[in-house]
Amino acid sequence: MAIQTSHSKSTEEVIKIPAIGLELGVRVDPSTTDGAFCFIDTVNAPGFGPPRHRHKETEVFRVMEGRYLFEVDGVQFYAEEGDVVTVPGGAAHAFVNVTDRPARQYILIAPGLDARAFFLGLADVMHDGRPDTAALNVFAKTWDVEFLGPPLTVPTE
Repeated sequence: MAIQTSHSKSTEEVIKIPAIGLELGVRVDPSTTDGAFCFIDTVNAPGFGPPRHRHKETEVFRVMEGRYLFEVDGVQFYAEEGDVVTVPGGAAHAFVNVTDRPARQYILIAPGLDARAFFLGLADVMHDGRPDTAALNVFAKTWDVEFLGPPLTVPTE
């Protein structure tokens, strides 16, 4: 296994997907963990999150800043700064930043996937805005990901 250190954000590539309010950096590439996991750092704009989706990988989210509404297999709950949320592989899930400022998460994905290639591809698919679920699934098939519907919306309380 190779040893990798994380550098400051200014020296890493930031992948931006404006259609879903996402900025992302890959902190640990799966090539350095023999494919066991990858680790990403995300910033979500207020009111944004990914479309509902599922995949075989388990994701462990650590909320670093802000507050999120998560949905996992139809169950909704809030995650605050410092909380850890585990989404098992195969579970339908989504989340949305419910604050009025950018929110940040660190996400461990196991087994690892080539997050850089996946999110660059997703950015390309979404370069003109968020396409419909069918178009997303054409892209996602290669990655064994299934998009299930639109992103969550911020509830009006």
